[in-house]
Amino acid sequence: MSAVAVFDAAINRAAAGIPATFTARHAGGGVLRFDPGTWCQDVLAGDAALLDRCTGPTLDVGCGPGRLTGALTASGRPALGIDVSAAAVRLARRRGAVALQRDVFDPVPGTGRWRHLLLADGNIGIGGDPRRLLRRCHELLGPAGRLHAELAPPGTPAWAGIATVQTPAGHDSPLPWACVPVDGLAALASTAALRVLGTWTEAGRWFATLTPR
Repeated sequence: MSAVAVFDAAINRAAAGIPATFTARHAGGGVLRFDPGTWCQDVLAGDAALLDRCTGPTLDVGCGPGRLTGALTASGRPALGIDVSAAAVRLARRRGAVALQRDVFDPVPGTGRWRHLLLADGNIGIGGDPRRLLRRCHELLGPAGRLHAELAPPGTPAWAGIATVQTPAGHDSPLPWACVPVDGLAALASTAALRVLGTWTEAGRWFATLTPR
């Protein structure tokens, strides 16, 4: 089963009210727990401060079922969600969000002009290479743009590459992903010509805002 198929199946299960939590394990010992059921909620504690920072056109990378994209749209702020999962895009559109089934590394509308980018719910792990992802985010942002990313708590071991997910059917599936702790972000960002403007924590979640140098 491909990584996209794993997310499609998990999101479909969560949307139907079926427990869909799964775990990704990296060979270096890193473990991440994904709970698509939380992504399908209307709001999570900590979302408000994140959304308040999106004061202009916003690209929600890995939008999932559209919790954040939908909230921005409902508040009158222009937003576009992109996700590789067809199930996620379908649910996002059902919320009234504008969403495209698109890989962030493929052509994306508004490249080089976005005022804000979101990498929430641990999506800085997308692709298993955070340096490459941050460089891509730099390309997508406008000159004075802002990237708002959710990160692992300080002190969490960083890892990147291929993790293994065990599907509900008992099969192992490879997942390119990464874990980036907030205290490891500045050095990582510099490799993508980004700088950290600030960090904050709320409801047990950790965030940072970055901008092009």
